[in-house]
Amino acid sequence: MPLMNVLIVLVVVGVLLYLVETLLPIDATIRRIIHIVVVLAVCIWLLQAFGIIGPLGSFRLR
Repeated sequence: MPLMNVLIVLVVVGVLLYLVETLLPIDATIRRIIHIVVVLAVCIWLLQAFGIIGPLGSFRLR
C-alpha cells in the first residue's frame, strides 16, 4: 500500500475522531472506549498494511 494512502487514512481517522470528541455530547467513559477501539483498529490495520501480520480471518479458535 502506498505511503500516501496510509497518511490519508490516518488523517481522515484523526479528523473523524476529533469531530466525535468535540461535536457529540457523550460521557467521558464512552469517549475513552471509542478512542481505544479506534486506536486498536488502526494499529491492526497498519500492521496488516505493512505485512507484519496476515489477515485476521485466518485465525481459528478451538
